[in-house]
Amino acid sequence: MIKYLKTILFVITVLLTTTVSAQTGTGENLSTTQQAIVGIAAVTAKGDLGKLKNELHAGLDAGLTVNQIKEVIVHTYAYAGFPRSIRGLQTFMAVLDERKAKGLNDVMGAEASPIKEDGSKYDRGKAVLDTLLGTPQNGPKTGYSAFAPIIEVFLKEHLFADIFERDVLNYAERELVTISVLSSIGGAEPMLKSHMNIGLNVGLTPRQLKQFVGIGKSTIGKKEARSAQSILDEVLKNKK
Repeated sequence: MIKYLKTILFVITVLLTTTVSAQTGTGENLSTTQQAIVGIAAVTAKGDLGKLKNELHAGLDAGLTVNQIKEVIVHTYAYAGFPRSIRGLQTFMAVLDERKAKGLNDVMGAEASPIKEDGSKYDRGKAVLDTLLGTPQNGPKTGYSAFAPIIEVFLKEHLFADIFERDVLNYAERELVTISVLSSIGGAEPMLKSHMNIGLNVGLTPRQLKQFVGIGKSTIGKKEARSAQSILDEVLKNKK
């Protein structure tokens, strides 16, 4: 009897370990939820609402909560604009209604915690960006920041404080959203290169970024995926 119980306990342990591994990833591959984040973000930015419905169903089935998916779609607006993000949210509302009508009760999940950090939003945003880049940015403003200083303020205060400080998604997940959107919209290669580097800084592995490009072939198109692959090759080459 004891031997039988031990066997059952072993099987349960294996099953639980397999489930957790699929949800969180092994460090070598993107987890099922991370893959779903890539698909949802990329297709939202692309504006393909028919394909987005499929990605949303897949994300919920993979274990993403309703609030996590809402956060993914909201995050896309910072890089693809309000129209794409709002249409994505409207599509998600329709998907949830369809699933509810079929008796599927999706998990809402945790909402974003109130931000209790002290200091100005600019300083908080700068601190977040320093963390993402892995080095303090204390030099004089150059490029677009010097040409139009107000946009640098908007980036620090809104993107990196208001958005990146929210805890529904972690930094690695937000970078997956960001590189998915930038790959999808095209014409933003310098920013994509920068955020691929940031992704590596916040814990994504080269293998995971290569897997991201593979997902892109079926979500945003082969042309966009080839462009992303070219940029990733350059990023990884410079890391050696």
